Amino acid sequence: TTMAAINREKAERLYEYLESSVFFRPTAMDDSRSMMNVTFRLAGESLEKSFVEEALANDLGGHKGHRSVGGCRASIYNATPLEAVDALIDFMKLFEAKNG
Repeated sequence: TTMAAINREKAERLYEYLESSVFFRPTAMDDSRSMMNVTFRLAGESLEKSFVEEALANDLGGHKGHRSVGGCRASIYNATPLEAVDALIDFMKLFEAKNG
């Protein structure tokens, strides 16, 4: 379906960026990756906290990871447009340039 194709594209774009970055690290193995909740880590908890706070301040929603696992999470459910994923990636690039 069209929605499945859009969801696949959103996840692929985000995972592709995470794979290309040395600053952000995806946490799920290739065969276990979610198309709805993309999890990743940064170099430390203080940096992750800053990322979550700055993303929220830039109208990019909550990216705090699961309370028992930590890290960060991008929830890209059906209602999330492709443009929002691109905006997140652009923000991640800026955050990496500033903090990397």
